[in-house]
Amino acid sequence: MNRLTKTVSFLFSFFLISLVINAQTTQKLSLTQVCQLAIENSKQLQLSRTETEAAQKAKQVTETLRTPSIDASLSASYIGNGSISNRLFSNWQSAEMPHFGNTFSLQASQVLFAGGAISGNIEKARLQEQEARLHYQQKELDICFLITGYYLDLSKLQNQREVLLQNISRTELLIKQIRSKEKEGMALSNDVTRHELMMQNLKLGLIEVDNSRNIINNQLALTLGLPAGTQIVPDSSALANDRNLINRETLMATAQHNLPELKTVALNKQIAAKEVTIARADYYPHLSLFAANEFNGPILIEVPTINKNFNYWYFGLGVKYNLASLYKNNRKVALANQSQRVAVSAEAVVMEQTAIALYNAYTNYTEAAEKVSVYETSLRLARENYDIIYNRYLNGLVLITEMLDASNTRLDAELAVVNARLRLSYCYYKLLRETGSRFY
Repeated sequence: MNRLTKTVSFLFSFFLISLVINAQTTQKLSLTQVCQLAIENSKQLQLSRTETEAAQKAKQVTETLRTPSIDASLSASYIGNGSISNRLFSNWQSAEMPHFGNTFSLQASQVLFAGGAISGNIEKARLQEQEARLHYQQKELDICFLITGYYLDLSKLQNQREVLLQNISRTELLIKQIRSKEKEGMALSNDVTRHELMMQNLKLGLIEVDNSRNIINNQLALTLGLPAGTQIVPDSSALANDRNLINRETLMATAQHNLPELKTVALNKQIAAKEVTIARADYYPHLSLFAANEFNGPILIEVPTINKNFNYWYFGLGVKYNLASLYKNNRKVALANQSQRVAVSAEAVVMEQTAIALYNAYTNYTEAAEKVSVYETSLRLARENYDIIYNRYLNGLVLITEMLDASNTRLDAELAVVNARLRLSYCYYKLLRETGSRFY
């Protein structure tokens, strides 16, 4: 009976472990893979892609303005008998009419000149399509940078976890050594208590790090469309940054070449110029070429009616001019000119904001790089100090307070280096984002 109970308990435990393992799938993802998943699953980007496709369709519709227009009409009718009277509306007589009537008309026209309205609308539609694509690129950069922040936070917490685990392992070893010394009468029980207190603080810190890591991991997994319970393991290569790509002298030129925001305001200025052209087009006459064929029956303009079909064709050149534009179009042109001035001012504002953002991002990046160097030096000194104090403490040459101070100093230095390196990586990707450079 006991053997059966043990077997059932073992199988039940194995089943629970299997459920936990299946529920939490570990997946190692690079920053590029994370960004690609975010792009594929982003609702905002799906909407932006739809808007880009709509702008493309609108451009195609506008391009049809250059093609000829062809109209065709066909009708059949019943014609009643006619009546004839004199000029004083007396002496009415009935006129027999053919009762079936038919008409067929075919007309083609081609605009030859419209004051630049057609070409202006087509070019405007093309610019608006490019603008939609730039909006998509901007949203893609924003989403990937946001995801990069989560990814770096996850990597930072992972590194902090490793630091805490190493300190917990080191503290456990130290507690064992102190207890051995306590048995020999070379250490006080208070020494063990204080190190155990430090151990509890380390474990509490580990719990906080794990909880924060789980929260960010869950949020990132849902954003990427991964199954619930997926544990994302960051790739350490995301912490590397190529400083050769960072050149203060060429940052603005790189931004002008890559940054969607700057390209968008430049396009808006061109669109405003096309709107001025379109508004001025009403000042000019519209010239078109036309050709038509008419097939009608019977011939009703003759009395008696001629029950035959009459076909004729013609072509010519037509001119149309809206005289009201001479006094109505001035305000339309003035509005277009004002919109153009607004677009020019907007471009200047965005250029200024970009220059400020680049300066701030570059300053933060260089500061983060200097801090990494300082913190790495502090960590080296903290480890050397810890080793010295550790050996002295085991030999009874220093007090426990110095040992605890050395341990805390080393822990703080290790965590500071982790945070500084992640801060440097964040500033690096922030600077790339401000220049519009792809990093995924």
